[in-house]
Amino acid sequence: MSKYDIIVLGSGPGGYVTAIRASQLGFKTAVVEKENLGGVCLNWGCIPTKALLKSAEVFNYLNHAEDYGLKADNVDKDFDAVIKRSRDVANGMSKGVQFLMKKNKIDVINGYGTLKAGKKISVKDSDGNTKDYEADHIIVATGAKSRALPNLPQDGKKVIGYREAMTLKEQPKKMIVVGSGAIGVEFAHFYNSMGTEVTIVEFLPNLVPLEDEEVSKQFEKSFKKSGIKVMTNSSVESVDTSGEGVKATVKTKKGEEILEADIVLSAVGIKTNIENIGLEDLNIKTDRDKIVVNEWYQTNVPGVYAIGDVVAGPALAHVASAEGIICVEKIKGMKVEALDYGNIPGCTYASPEIASVGLTEKQAKEQGYEIKVGKFPFSASGKASASGKKDGFVKVIYDAKYGEWLGCHMIGAGVTDMIAEAVLGRKLETTGHEVLKAVHPHPTMSEAVMEATAAAYDEVIHL
Repeated sequence: MSKYDIIVLGSGPGGYVTAIRASQLGFKTAVVEKENLGGVCLNWGCIPTKALLKSAEVFNYLNHAEDYGLKADNVDKDFDAVIKRSRDVANGMSKGVQFLMKKNKIDVINGYGTLKAGKKISVKDSDGNTKDYEADHIIVATGAKSRALPNLPQDGKKVIGYREAMTLKEQPKKMIVVGSGAIGVEFAHFYNSMGTEVTIVEFLPNLVPLEDEEVSKQFEKSFKKSGIKVMTNSSVESVDTSGEGVKATVKTKKGEEILEADIVLSAVGIKTNIENIGLEDLNIKTDRDKIVVNEWYQTNVPGVYAIGDVVAGPALAHVASAEGIICVEKIKGMKVEALDYGNIPGCTYASPEIASVGLTEKQAKEQGYEIKVGKFPFSASGKASASGKKDGFVKVIYDAKYGEWLGCHMIGAGVTDMIAEAVLGRKLETTGHEVLKAVHPHPTMSEAVMEATAAAYDEVIHL
């Protein structure tokens, strides 16, 4: 039986990063993966969706070339080629992870892994052969999949999840997107940009309901302007796939409405991959579809750990990576700091983009803070005007007493690349005055952070 210091079950952005850091720290390390290295993120999530969205952005630019004083006649798309480019990008990234495994001398064990007593993992390969492996430490990083609702069963053809949405053979003429989290709105934007008639159905009162309310309202306004039909306070009660397309019965405040489409995309959240991996056999504690761990990602069973989507916290790639690094550094005996889940950036890559960190204005008030709030619209930004991307704003929230940066919320072009300033500033316990007096480059989108801060302190220049 092969023996390792650390075996990681799953090779997504949590698993493979964990394995690399473990190897760097001198642990003999292996990764068990049943499908492709890189997991959902690299193969079916974060990376290939961004490739699709880039194609949509270029297509939009070409269709609006006249706005920039240019001419682009007979602009068309090759939907198959767009999908192929996305898959090629994903495949390239997965090969990159293969290279990193070899570089860091990490053994890749292909097959379906199941936890066993005695710090062992049993792996069944594609031929049905089973082999056991032993490790001092086993880290579960099995991720999640698209959640299926009883009233919205996925058949993979007419009612689909995110995987099928990335590899459709034909572009649908009409699509219904159920759910307006990041997955839902990103696909809604992509297909709408490609020319599909898109309706998005959201149960809650606002699109992207976890965001600051002002951001949600601006986002809905932008989506409607782009031609997407938005139905909030609505729910899909049932679907009928017996005909040529799909008929969805949608419950609204005004009553029921029947929507017809070629495809329904279910984007109502995720379901963790914790079934049939041996948790029950080891009596590992779970709670509401999550593995219970402490701040160092230790389960109740010594030598077994869990990170990423399978534990409580935001189901984000960068969170999984950070958790895995903390986990193995703690195993090594290093002095480590527990992850601050209050300072995790969230990003949505539709158009306009959304990025946020910290408390919303409503949350800050509910927690009893006396606050200073500043907002700077990109319509007043020289760079945004020159770029033709004036939708959106930056909103900052500071504690009035101490100047603590409580929250930052952005909506607009490229804001997912700007939010790190707020994350770092909050990590370093910066104050509003320090942000205000830190010289920001002009003309850039990023100076909107300084301008919004100036607005919070009644020192704004360009409004």
